Amino acid sequence: MARLLFLELNEVNFEYVEHYARRGELPAFARLFSANGYVQTRSEEVYDQIEPWIQWITVHTGKPYREHGVFRLGDGPQAGLRQIWDELAERGLKVGAFSPMNAPAVADAAFFVPDPWTRTSVTAPALMRRAYMAICQAVGDNAQGTIAPRSAFQLLLGLVRYGRFKNWLAYLSEGVSGLREHWPRAIFLDRFLADCFMHLWRKTRPDFATLFLNGAAHIQHHCMFNSPAYRGPHRNPAWYLPQTSDPVLGIYRLYDGLLRDCLELSDRPRVMIATGLHQDPMDEPVFYWRLRDHAGFLKRIGCKFVSVEPRMSRDFLVNCADAAQCGQVAAVLASGKAPDGIPLFELDNRGSSLFVTLSYPHEITAGFRAQFTRASIDDLSRDVVFVAIKNGHHNGIGYFLDTGGRARPQAEPIPLSELWHRMVTAF
Repeated sequence: MARLLFLELNEVNFEYVEHYARRGELPAFARLFSANGYVQTRSEEVYDQIEPWIQWITVHTGKPYREHGVFRLGDGPQAGLRQIWDELAERGLKVGAFSPMNAPAVADAAFFVPDPWTRTSVTAPALMRRAYMAICQAVGDNAQGTIAPRSAFQLLLGLVRYGRFKNWLAYLSEGVSGLREHWPRAIFLDRFLADCFMHLWRKTRPDFATLFLNGAAHIQHHCMFNSPAYRGPHRNPAWYLPQTSDPVLGIYRLYDGLLRDCLELSDRPRVMIATGLHQDPMDEPVFYWRLRDHAGFLKRIGCKFVSVEPRMSRDFLVNCADAAQCGQVAAVLASGKAPDGIPLFELDNRGSSLFVTLSYPHEITAGFRAQFTRASIDDLSRDVVFVAIKNGHHNGIGYFLDTGGRARPQAEPIPLSELWHRMVTAF
């Protein structure tokens, strides 16, 4: 029985990959596109439901959003859903998962390392567990470009142990570049996650293993206008990204190398690739901002709460003592307005917790005054950090490639929920 590797390359645009492959820059992808082809997948039609933490739950459970109902990042472990790893493990197969998005821990897995935004139990060697905690801290503070000294030390130990020797020059280059720019950090992280995954796969030899990588999604969101595959009118400003820089090709090359390594493994495993969704270029660029100190800011504007959990990019979760306190926090945040009258936050009140997005889309410059019912902030620019300029937005069409067969041309995309069946029947 052949082993199966499932690569979850979040939001990768296969049309862009084909552009580079035709130029000879992605040979592994070019080989598979020619030999196996690929099909499109479809997910949700309501735009607010086209989010990776929703789509990957669909892939892992075989259920569309209307059935699984998981809407927020971090809510997956509380949903009590049966995952693909549970199904295959019950059939006697050894399973593993590295960084699966919004997924609960898997009992009796050969290895299980959660994504950096969903805290749950880790099944991995102690050194890798410590490196994972360092990754969580680094990802949480990515917008500020900072990493705690202890986290940096643990990450360095992890690199020495799990980073492949052939990648050390790349790690060094991306590490140095990442001190100045945000996108090399995404490539560095995905390279390290891929190396860790390959180490655990070789050590445990599971029958079925998944690897989720988010670097391309991040880079496309914020650097798509620099790709020669993009044909639209916009260009990123030089202060943000030099015109000669193409981060999209950089992350695609990493994935191409990973794909080549998987195809050359001695066991010759079957490889499936899915993207969940893809991205379209923005009609107009949008600025992303993140609070520097979530708890400190909430206290300054008069909020009382139990705790704050920063999430991906602009998002954070406010935990409250009860519904009354949650309502009070929601009222204060909802009152926040920019000088142009645009609300600063989007809110999802869950009763005793509040999911919040810092959604203001324009520049926040020195002297930017924000007004709340209980306080005013004279210079909001001191409380936020610039994340990036949004270049791409989500499209519910994704892509699926399987080295176990030749894709048939189809008039319509297949349901994303069907991938669960294809993985199960592979065995």
